[in-house]
Amino acid sequence: MPLFRQLEHTLERECRRKKKCKNEWTEDEDKPSKLTGLCLQSLAENMKEMWVKDYAQKYMDQYFFRYVMGPFSSLPGELLEELLCILSSRNLLTRAALHLLLLPQLSWLSLTSACSLVNANLCSLIKIRCQNLQSLDLSGAQNISASVLCELLGSQHRLSFLSLAGTLCDQRVISVVCRQCPKLKHLDVSQCLHLTPAGLLPLAYQEPFVKNANIFSSLLALDIGLAENESDAVAAVAFLLLSLPGLQRLAVEGLGQACVLIQNKQFELTEEFTSREGVPLLKDLWAKRTQEDHLKESSLLSTDGEESFTLEGKIDEYLSLEESQTDASDSTDINEWTTTSGEGCEKDGCRSRACNGRDSVTTSLRDVQGLSLDTLEAVGKVCPELRVLSLDCLQSSADDNIDSFEQATVLARGLGRFSGQLHCLSLQFAGLLSELVPALKAAGSHLLSLTLEGIKADGHTPLLELIHACPRLTSLTIHLDPPRNNWDGEDDEEEEGEDEGFLSNLPCIPHLRSLTLNFPLDERQMKPALCWRSLKGVLWALLRGASLLQKLSLIAVPCRLDPVFSLILNHPAKPLGALDSPPLHCLRSVSLNRSDITMETVVHIVNTCRRLSHLDLSGCWAMTLSNITKLQCKAKRRRHTLQIAWT
Repeated sequence: MPLFRQLEHTLERECRRKKKCKNEWTEDEDKPSKLTGLCLQSLAENMKEMWVKDYAQKYMDQYFFRYVMGPFSSLPGELLEELLCILSSRNLLTRAALHLLLLPQLSWLSLTSACSLVNANLCSLIKIRCQNLQSLDLSGAQNISASVLCELLGSQHRLSFLSLAGTLCDQRVISVVCRQCPKLKHLDVSQCLHLTPAGLLPLAYQEPFVKNANIFSSLLALDIGLAENESDAVAAVAFLLLSLPGLQRLAVEGLGQACVLIQNKQFELTEEFTSREGVPLLKDLWAKRTQEDHLKESSLLSTDGEESFTLEGKIDEYLSLEESQTDASDSTDINEWTTTSGEGCEKDGCRSRACNGRDSVTTSLRDVQGLSLDTLEAVGKVCPELRVLSLDCLQSSADDNIDSFEQATVLARGLGRFSGQLHCLSLQFAGLLSELVPALKAAGSHLLSLTLEGIKADGHTPLLELIHACPRLTSLTIHLDPPRNNWDGEDDEEEEGEDEGFLSNLPCIPHLRSLTLNFPLDERQMKPALCWRSLKGVLWALLRGASLLQKLSLIAVPCRLDPVFSLILNHPAKPLGALDSPPLHCLRSVSLNRSDITMETVVHIVNTCRRLSHLDLSGCWAMTLSNITKLQCKAKRRRHTLQIAWT
């Protein structure tokens, strides 16, 4: 058994923070792993039976060790973090493993996949041992009180990223974070029911630490506790917008109404709230921001022509660099791209303010969530540099009784303001897809991620128009109601869809990495009505044209999938603009819940998609237990592990 004593932190690791947040461990299964990767896999697989067995049996519940020496204490922090990623992704993380892996060299720690293990004792270990953390994720940890959180976070002076989503966080925790975490840039307190919108005010106003507000750039606070009244929530959000000039990402209810309040300068409505909370008046904050903007504008206008040209060139270079980096990455990189802080964003804001006139205030926000359609115009004026937008049109239709066509018109006009600059768009819209297509065209062709919910299908043509309007997508998610009676197509649909000229002229999304088509189905129904035969061509265009696709979900599809995959895997044609790569060769995860597919087609998919590691056939009525047993036996003979789900 290794000795137990305090470890002295010898050299502080000085390495650049990885751009992509480590929230999931993945590997390229077609390439041999590095030796370090193989060793870490071996450690993870033998963790319970070998590396922690002695400690778990003899010491874990008998003693409380402030520090542990061995067996992992000599590992560099990066390898420790990667080992934790592997254990988390494979659900192998245990309390004993955590006791041995919580070491001073860690700079990143995520316990969201093992939130049930997080208790007061574990937080004490983190506080004592891990004082160099830069990123801490405790999402879903319901077993620790606000007092324990305060004690833990009071020791984390180097944090720049913190997630407390779904915890018992309250205003006391926010106050401690503001005082003790001066480097914090990103905070997630979504679903913290003990935290009210007013409880977020310390982030923007805490007299001895006002300077910290300048570096704070990201706040996620959706579905938190209720305010005393709705106007208090709006006033709190408006206060945050005016007090945090560096804020680039914000998700909170009342954001749209706060932009309306700022745009219309209705600050007298918030005086009671600010007086009660003991914070400055919003009109004073607005005046201060306006004065600061005037000074920045004056400094820009006072530069000579050469300097102005240089500044503009730097801005364009910055934006083009960000755009090229985003295009090369998948959709998981989008949120991080929008939250990176940089002087380019600030300079863009200055240019926008110069264009908007001297009597208005604009923010640096690039990512906003929790908006309604009726506030989109005001949001566009207050937040002119948006890149990521989440919009709920259902709330507006319920309040104003306007039809979906009128909504789509207002939406197209609002999205037109951001044409060419939106990279991520999420919409909840209760109307026909054909009505929504003009709004998607108005948003521009630079969209990289698109999520649509509540949409009603009216034939396959609008879907093809959507594909044509958004050719640069890397992620597409559509929750779509199928047409009620759309028996379009001949009975012999095999021949109809195989014309090479017709197929070659269909549009595609060549860089798509993730595709989800979810068709609603009552839980009491065993299978959907197979009423949408022309969907076969759309599915072929999407799947055959997306040779980089890694994740596919087709839920309750209202057409047979056998001819679709037969056409994708066997036909030589490819859509217009598709890459010269074999179909589905990058596919890793497939979900075909409650869809019509046979064993023969599934075997064809498994044989073709060599990287496939997860296959969900739940609710596929054509599959039998015998089929699944044979498929599992076949999967065991594969070089790579394949997990199969079926009920």
